[in-house]
Amino acid sequence: MADKALFLDRDGIINIDYGYIYKVENFEFTEGVFELLQLFIAEGYKLFIVTNQSGIGRGYYTQEEFFTLTEWMLGEFQKRAIEIVSVHHCHHAPEAKCNCRKPQTGMVDEILAQNEIDLENSWLIGDKQSDIDLAKNSKIKQTIAIGERKIESATYSFKTILECKLFLEENQAIIAS
Repeated sequence: MADKALFLDRDGIINIDYGYIYKVENFEFTEGVFELLQLFIAEGYKLFIVTNQSGIGRGYYTQEEFFTLTEWMLGEFQKRAIEIVSVHHCHHAPEAKCNCRKPQTGMVDEILAQNEIDLENSWLIGDKQSDIDLAKNSKIKQTIAIGERKIESATYSFKTILECKLFLEENQAIIAS
């Protein structure tokens, strides 16, 4: 039987997006993100991170620096009993026209090649139109947009991760199967 999944953007969702975050000392988890992920885990979701990291392609930081930060971040999740199945990233600059940069489906395709996922009962949380478009292009049924900017066709929209968490705590049936 296929698993339900929660696909997460990183910058702006898991951490505050100050632009091109690649050092542990600049990484600040968003308020409520641990509790939000625990809600999904309690309902049987597998967690995956899909993140555009064009700072690598632009030469602002290296893949090695990205991997070092990712290992630290995963350790912080593990301390809170949150397992991220895998982290997928696009390291290309936008001009590269690759198939992995959101809203292209390369990262989700990679996940689907390694995991049996029920996209009909899965969710994606992002803070940009390209995140929500990735969900649509990949046939991920439910989406949550976070932030102030106008994002078209998200299932739900919230200003903050904390606001999203509070809503889902009160309306848990939305993510329950």
